[in-house]
Amino acid sequence: LDVVVLLTGGLVCLPAGVDGNEEVELIRDLFKSYVKHIRPVEKPEDKVQVMIKLTLTNLISLNEKEETLTTNVWIEIQWTDYRLSWDPTKYYGIEIIRVPYHTVWLPDIVLENNIDGKFDVAYYANVLIDHTGWMYWLPPAIYRSTCAIEITFFPFDYQNCTLVFRSQTYTANELDMILAVVDEETIEWVDIDPEAFTENGEWAIVHRPARKRIDKRYSPDDLEYQEIYYNLIIKRKPLFYIINVILPCSLISSLVVLAYFLPAQAGGQKLTVSISVLLAQTVFLFLIQQKVPETSLSVPLIGKYIIFVMCVTTLIATNQIVVLNFSLRSPSTHTMSQTIKHVFLELVPRFLGMAPLVDDAEVQGEVNGVRERRRSSFGLMQRAEEYVLKQPRSEMLFDKQKERHGLTFVNVVLFNNLINVSSTANLYKSLAKAAPEIKQCVDACNFIAESKRQQNDIGSEMESWVLIGKMVDKVCFWVAILLFSLGTVAIFFTGHFNSVPEFPFPGQTKKFVPGES
Repeated sequence: LDVVVLLTGGLVCLPAGVDGNEEVELIRDLFKSYVKHIRPVEKPEDKVQVMIKLTLTNLISLNEKEETLTTNVWIEIQWTDYRLSWDPTKYYGIEIIRVPYHTVWLPDIVLENNIDGKFDVAYYANVLIDHTGWMYWLPPAIYRSTCAIEITFFPFDYQNCTLVFRSQTYTANELDMILAVVDEETIEWVDIDPEAFTENGEWAIVHRPARKRIDKRYSPDDLEYQEIYYNLIIKRKPLFYIINVILPCSLISSLVVLAYFLPAQAGGQKLTVSISVLLAQTVFLFLIQQKVPETSLSVPLIGKYIIFVMCVTTLIATNQIVVLNFSLRSPSTHTMSQTIKHVFLELVPRFLGMAPLVDDAEVQGEVNGVRERRRSSFGLMQRAEEYVLKQPRSEMLFDKQKERHGLTFVNVVLFNNLINVSSTANLYKSLAKAAPEIKQCVDACNFIAESKRQQNDIGSEMESWVLIGKMVDKVCFWVAILLFSLGTVAIFFTGHFNSVPEFPFPGQTKKFVPGES
C-alpha cells in the first residue's frame, strides 16, 4: 500500500515499495528553498513553456435557450520547473513523486469563456513531478462555456462551440502556451478516449480542431494576446424534432385541406376546422419559441415552416368565407353576369376536366334576352294574388258566359284560326276580339305562368351561385394542395444543404484529426 506523509501543509503520496524516510529526504531537499509564487525560470526574461491538451469524456448538453455548452473534460497541463529536479542515483532510484497542487507553482490556466464565473477545475489532483523537473497535472473539470447559437436551420443545424483557455495572471512575455506534443506530433485536436467517452443523444461531433490564437490587436504584455482555442463543431441529430414536432405539425396542418370535402354551404363547420388547426399550430410555434434563444437576427427553419402553414390555414379560412358568400347569394341580393357564369360554369369545369355545368343553348338564350328575370319572387306572387282578387269567380266561369258573349262564334273563329296561331300572343289577340272577360282570364293564366317561370329562374340562379361556390372551392382545394406540398418541400429542402463543411476552418484543407500528415 502507498504511504501518506504530511509535508508543508499538504499530502504527498509515496509509491509502494519505497521507504517513507527516503521519500521524505528527497522532498525535504527539493522544497527546502522552493518558493511556489515565483516563476520557474533562471532569468527574468525567460519564458515558461506550458503545453496544454484537452481530453473530452462527455458532451453533456447544449442549452440553446441560454447558449451554454456543458462538457466534462480532463485538462492536461505540462511544464518544466528546474528547481524540482534531482539525481535519482542520490535518492535511492526515485524518479517520480506526486505532491499536492498547492505546494508547487501553477501556470493558472483557466477557461476564459465560462458562463458561471467558475474558473477553477472540479477537482485539484496531485501534480506528478519527474526527476528532470518535468511537471504533469491532469485535473478533471465540468465546464459551462458560452456558445453562440445559429438558429437559422434549426433543427437541421450545426453549431461551432469554442473553449478558450489562457493564463489568468501571466502574459505572453512570461509564459508561452502551446499545444501538447506526443511522439513528436502536435495534438491539434480535442482528444477523445473511445473507452471513456459517452456519446450525446442529440449532438454528433464532426470536427474538434485545436489551435493557438495570437490576437494582434493586443501587445504581448496583455493577457488577451495569446489563447488556446478548442473548437467543437457539432451537428444536431434531428430525429427527435422530426417525430415530436415536424410530423405532428404536418399531420395537423393537413387536416385543414380535408375541410374542402365538406359541402360548400357548410361554411361554419369549415371555419371551425380551420380555426382549430390554427390554434394547434400556434401551440407548436410557442413550443419552438421556448427552445431557441430570443434573437431577432434570424428565424429558425421550423419556425418558418410553422408560420408558413399558419398562413396557408389563414388563406384557406378566408377562401371558405368567400365560398360561403357565393353559395348563399340570391337574385334579390346579387345579379349574376354572363361573364361570371361563363367563366365559373364553363371554363373552370373544363380546366378541371369536368363537363360544363350549364347548357350552351341556355347561355345563348340568356345572352339574346329571350328570358327576362324579376329581382324578387315576392313581388310577382303579390301581383298574381292581386289580379285574382279583382275578378269574382262567377264572372270567370266559362259555362255561364256562352250566350252573353257569343262564345259559339268564338269557337268557330278559334277553330278556323287555330292552325295560324303560333304563340300565346296570337291567341291573345284573337280572344281579345271575342270577349273582354276571356281576355282577362287569359291574362291571368299568362301572368301565373310567367310568375312560375320567374320562380324557376330564381331557383336556377340560386343553384348556379351554389355551383360557382363549389367551383371556387375545388380550384382553391388544388391550389392549397399544391401550395402546401411545394412549400413544405422547399422549406425543409433548404435544411438539406446546411451540411457541415468538410474542413473546420475556411480557406484551410486540414481536418485536424489524428494521423493526418
